[in-house]
Parts: sequence; C-alpha cells; structure tokens
Amino acid sequence: MKTVFLASVAAATLIAAPAFAQDAVGSAGIGYVHTDTEGFKTDGAQLDGVGAFQVAPEWTVTVNGAINYADSDFGDDTTAAAAAHLSKTIGSDLRLGGFVGVSDLGGDETFSVGAEVQKYLASATLTGLVSYTDLDGADAWTFGGDAAYYVNPSLRLNAGVSYNSVDTDVAGTVDAWAYGAGAEYQFANSPFSVYGTYQRVSMNDVDVDSDTFMIGARYNFGGTLQSLDRAGANLGR
Repeated sequence: MKTVFLASVAAATLIAAPAFAQDAVGSAGIGYVHTDTEGFKTDGAQLDGVGAFQVAPEWTVTVNGAINYADSDFGDDTTAAAAAHLSKTIGSDLRLGGFVGVSDLGGDETFSVGAEVQKYLASATLTGLVSYTDLDGADAWTFGGDAAYYVNPSLRLNAGVSYNSVDTDVAGTVDAWAYGAGAEYQFANSPFSVYGTYQRVSMNDVDVDSDTFMIGARYNFGGTLQSLDRAGANLGR
C-alpha cells in the first residue's frame, strides 16, 4: 500500500506537470539506469517530473516526484519518491527554501526535511542543502552541494558532492560520500533535451563502493534549461 501511494503521488506529478504548463515551469523525463555495487549489477528505468509554481511575487512552490524500476539476478523492485519545496527569492540572484519528502526504500517509508539555497551567477548556479532523514531503524544527515555551469542557456554541465552520516541500530554510524557529474543539452527551438549522469557512493566504514550511470531524455516546458533553473524547477533534482 505504501508503494502504491508513493507511486501515485509521483505519477501525478509526472502526468500533471505538462498539463499545467501555462501556470508552471518544469520537466518530465525518462531514463535508463545501470548500477554496479562491488560487482552486483542492476539495470532499470526512472520516470521523473517536476513543476515549479510561482504563488506570490517572491515565493515559489516546487513539487517533484520519481518512480524507479530496478532488475537484477535476485529479482526486481519498484520504488517511488515525492517532495514539496517552498522557496523565496531574495533580489535577483538568491533563492532560500525548505522541503519535505517521502520515499519508499525496500518496502519501508523514509521521511526527509531540509533546507536549501541557490546562488545564481551569470553563467552558473550554485546549490547547497542540508537534510535530515528518518528511516526504519536508522536516521541520516546529509550535507551537499552542486555547481552547474551553463555553456549556453541550453547546455548545462554540473558536478556535485555530498556527505551522509547514517546512524543505524545494528551497525552504528556509517559515513558515505557521494560524488557526481552530469550534462544536459536542450535541442534548439525544441522542448526536448537529453542528459547523462554518473555518481559514485563510497561507504568507507564497510568498504563498499557503488557506481551509477544514467542516460535519458526530458520534455521541458516554460523555457531553457537555465531559465527553468532560475525559476526553481531544479530543486530536488
């Protein structure tokens, strides 16, 4: 039931986002995902969507969701996640906000709350966040940052890093670092874009590394990649 509820919320975000294109900006996408964790490999797909609505001159509500399917030699699994963000612009180059999120991880719900900030430069966007996540039998703190550089308004290159501290009832505290990079290109005079990302998660306490590769395509509504970014449509990405 939990997975069905989360999948419904995420699917509603994916389906409704383009329908509200006149009142919002955002995107809906599909991607292929490959993960290799110490030789254990999974292949799957991800559907994701985001919509940013300006509710007042300086206030924006952003809603994002994703449905993930993964298949391995040990079976398959479907998970879902959704989050809501409220942010305020300060001047023309700073955005401050907070978010709440819920996801289904291995049949257990996780709940997250956090704060985020974005600084807009002429050809770049700098993002930082801190979040707390309550899991079944564990809790986690995450501190992360991302830097996106726009070669032009329709071509984004980005790199990010995050530190995660997970306190579990069984294994105690486990620290993990995540490093990632990606690129996205929106075709000229078109709402469609293609993207690719890579992320490595290293858990030194248990000596485990995981590499994830993703390629996909998105339908963007409301502007170029850079203008969507500045409108709050990349929060939660």
